[in-house]
Amino acid sequence: MRAVIRLVLRTLLQLLFRVRVSGLDKNIDTRKLLVIANHESFLDGLLLGLYLPFDPVFVVHTGVTRSFFFRMVLSLADYLAVDPTSPMAIKRIIKLVESGRPVVIFPEGRITQTGSLMKVYDGPAFVAARTGATILPVRLDGPARTYFSRISGKAPRRMFPRVTISALATTAIAMPDEPTAKQRRHKAGEAMRRLMQKMIFESQPRQTLYSGLIDAMSIYGRNRRVVEDMKQIEYSYSDLLKMTLGLGRLVAKHSAADECVGVLMPNLAATVCMMIGVSAQGRVPAMLNYKAGAGGMQDACTAANIRTIFASRAFIEQAKLADDVAAMHGVQVLYLEDLQPTLTAGDKLWVLLGMLFPRTMEKHCDPSRTAVVLFTSGSEGKPKGVVLSHRALLSNIAQVRSVIDFSADDKVLNALPIFHSFGLTGGALLPIMTGMNLFLYPTPLHYRVIPEIAYDRNCSVLFGTSTFLANYAKFAHPYDFYRLRYVVAGAEKLSAAVRELWFEKFGIRILEGYGATETAPVLAVNTPMAYRSGTVGQLLPCIEHRLIPVPGIDKGGMLHVRGPNVMSGYYRYDAPGQLQPPSSDAGDGWYETGDVVAIDNDGFVSVVGRVKRFAKIAGEMVSLEVVEKLAVKASPAAMHGASTQADGARGEAIVLFTTDAALTRDAISAAAKTLGIPEIAVPRKIHRVDALPLLGTGKTDYVALKKLAETLQ
Repeated sequence: MRAVIRLVLRTLLQLLFRVRVSGLDKNIDTRKLLVIANHESFLDGLLLGLYLPFDPVFVVHTGVTRSFFFRMVLSLADYLAVDPTSPMAIKRIIKLVESGRPVVIFPEGRITQTGSLMKVYDGPAFVAARTGATILPVRLDGPARTYFSRISGKAPRRMFPRVTISALATTAIAMPDEPTAKQRRHKAGEAMRRLMQKMIFESQPRQTLYSGLIDAMSIYGRNRRVVEDMKQIEYSYSDLLKMTLGLGRLVAKHSAADECVGVLMPNLAATVCMMIGVSAQGRVPAMLNYKAGAGGMQDACTAANIRTIFASRAFIEQAKLADDVAAMHGVQVLYLEDLQPTLTAGDKLWVLLGMLFPRTMEKHCDPSRTAVVLFTSGSEGKPKGVVLSHRALLSNIAQVRSVIDFSADDKVLNALPIFHSFGLTGGALLPIMTGMNLFLYPTPLHYRVIPEIAYDRNCSVLFGTSTFLANYAKFAHPYDFYRLRYVVAGAEKLSAAVRELWFEKFGIRILEGYGATETAPVLAVNTPMAYRSGTVGQLLPCIEHRLIPVPGIDKGGMLHVRGPNVMSGYYRYDAPGQLQPPSSDAGDGWYETGDVVAIDNDGFVSVVGRVKRFAKIAGEMVSLEVVEKLAVKASPAAMHGASTQADGARGEAIVLFTTDAALTRDAISAAAKTLGIPEIAVPRKIHRVDALPLLGTGKTDYVALKKLAETLQ
């Protein structure tokens, strides 16, 4: 009778939820097999019981068995009811695993309320390590969108959404080599948490930006209002699709297939849609940094072999870029205001058909194709074109989502420029692709306005650099950020003073991350579940790393990384339009970050400094970031930047630029003694400036500082 009921239920679920199963091998060895799965709804156990190709034992909470309904469902399978508060619970599970029966357990211990991975308990990991069990990770995707889930708020629910069950390759967790049982249990739990994060990431579908937009629209609804910008219009997914199709068609009419075209646009919803639409029509959008001036944009166009730039005349006038645009040569600038009247009735009919049948309008569906070209900040030379594929961008979004529980209830405030990878991936694509609301602001420099917007628009997520966050905190009212759940800092090292200020004034712990344009951009980030002050967090799932020793530097090594989010390659100024795939001392496909980092036993990454930002003084390597750290210790409220100049006697000399006119070498020396830093790191020269030169991304312009240092006597 049990077999008959199971067959009927499986047939019914297949019809209602169109269940897709992948990766489940019928020939898998079930001896000492531990199946772990994410917990999305009350349907999860039933789905696994009906679709796993073997008959497992389910580990359930004793509280579940008190319900008559759940006892009826559990009668279709074998189960072990345990009380997590009982010290004998783990022993009973260990005994069950060692008996040879396959066991199913949910390491989260409860149904998710965010749609993302929640807290992972140490117990299941300790069972796996203690028994030496083979672990089969299984990802359930879809049950969270049913009415059997516990997700609340704006998360969409449907009667019968499609459900996917994805199994990954089997693995195991070795018993950690730690002195105490508590430490071994904790280490095993961390390994289980990382395994679950990897499972969430690797089970993501392979898409392009356009297909990702269509999928988000199908999940959250065409009429879901998702983006607002300074035009004070709330755009729905339907509006975004219309702009994506229309702007993509417009650019395609005035460019050739596979041509790299420049995009010179502000932080607007139309800019993001234009980028997605251009790539969907087989062109390559290149986001130009309008803060770089005529020379910087000209160098970028040369590197990426850009012949045509699409811009907005209104934006050029408002941003006072007319002179910069006029100074550029060898490129044609086309204005959208002039091109819009050229759309024919046929073009408009094509857009209408695209609104009705959106999946048929994408010319290229290969995720490995180029999605966008971004340009390095030029902080250490001429900008390079960084070629990022659809796979790289969407992989990075999936990696971030696997470690931080962003949800449809969140609203992101993004003032970072879209031409910067942090602003594009984290501040624009992440919310659009995952159903979060987004407010796009044109500049991060309005320090008084942005806190007001965060308050007025009830924003819960804010991305920024240390410099920008310091200024927001300076001008914000203590209640402006009352709704913020997450503040994520990147692009430059987070100042300890800024971290303390935000905690003291707003009660908010800033999550510092680390990455590069070449990695789309996030490599590591602190999260609520894995946070360590003074570090940039743990590396994201599926990122391989190697530390290669650097002569003269004892702590850490040069970080080389490889992963799905790493760029396809560079466009360089001296080889226009020629893709140069990443390669480093670690091998082909590896990207050398240029940063010296140290990684502790728990996997937390500490950035020692950029290898190019070390001074060699009397034969010793001194990090300029350490010099800046000393200056911040001596004068927390001021801004500081360190550079070098030639010194005939010692090789190089350190020059500190500061906005604090009262800062003295004695004060910095005292800070060095307090922090235990050698006297050699104390700068010999201190130069007062009104403000440090900044790039458009908020980073300090070290090229300008270097030139200024070389002019000083």
